[in-house]
Amino acid sequence: MKQKYSLLFALTFFLAITLTAQDSRKWVQLFDGKSLDGWIVKISKHNLNDNFGNTFRVEDGKMVVSYDHYKKFDQQFGHIFYKTPYSYYLIAVEYRFVGKQCEGGPGWAYRNSGIMLHCQDPHTMLKDQDFPISIEDQLLGGDSIGERTTCNLCTPGTNVELNGKLFTPHCKNSTSKTFRNEEWVRAEALVLGDSIVKQIVNGDTVMVYQKPQIGGGEVNNYDKTVKKDGQLLKGGYISLQSESHPIEFRKVEIIDLSEQYGKRK
Repeated sequence: MKQKYSLLFALTFFLAITLTAQDSRKWVQLFDGKSLDGWIVKISKHNLNDNFGNTFRVEDGKMVVSYDHYKKFDQQFGHIFYKTPYSYYLIAVEYRFVGKQCEGGPGWAYRNSGIMLHCQDPHTMLKDQDFPISIEDQLLGGDSIGERTTCNLCTPGTNVELNGKLFTPHCKNSTSKTFRNEEWVRAEALVLGDSIVKQIVNGDTVMVYQKPQIGGGEVNNYDKTVKKDGQLLKGGYISLQSESHPIEFRKVEIIDLSEQYGKRK
């Protein structure tokens, strides 16, 4: 019974934080629409800040992930990190999938990207590491038919708790509807340190989980001294993915909740 009350308190608390943050709308733009200033690129098989093939670029005021300079994808998974780590925050992106998947991209990566939360420091990633140790707010796009949710949960090198129990599978689908073709979608994630994470699509909550922590698999070629299984993730970097399908971001913005959270603890 005590555990149920604790969870109820946490949910009530983070909902109050959400309303406060969304009402104030003190968004800070992490992407200025003109350049990639303040961002760090790490692509597997390449050194830090080697933006291979000009994968990440700015076009028409949008951050674009493109593969037009690739001969084939060749497992070159990439991430672009914002320079500043955060612990308590509300992050939002507006995205859409465009064009065709890069030749050689895996089938599961079709119209697939993600907002990586509580990422390890990109400077600690090894050259051939495929994904940062992080929690993924997985972004998926649908076709004209069929169903495919977005803002799912995936866990490269991590685990979370769902309803008070440790969740160890790699991914879990959200309750979102399917967003088709080249439709723009707004995805938000409310992240409160190592306590609770809420994922939101166009204003609707579609996924809630607790206690993000290091553990599990689905990340390769990492520094074993960095992956400390069982360690709660209290903060980290935020990154966006390149997984072989072109995607555009017209907005990347954040509300830092550190001050509000500290006052309410």
